[in-house]
Amino acid sequence: MVLEAAGIKDVRAKSIGSSNTVNIAYATLEGLRNLKTVEQISRLRGKTKEEILG
Repeated sequence: MVLEAAGIKDVRAKSIGSSNTVNIAYATLEGLRNLKTVEQISRLRGKTKEEILG
């Protein structure tokens, strides 16, 4: 439901550990917060966007 609300479709995930819905929702939001853009990753790795994207 969290990803659907964000407009993200067709996602698969596996939950290891607790199946408590509140914990799952919290972990999902935390994962979304930790996503990085291609620009951020390219700066961290010292490569161009094209090198990252292949």
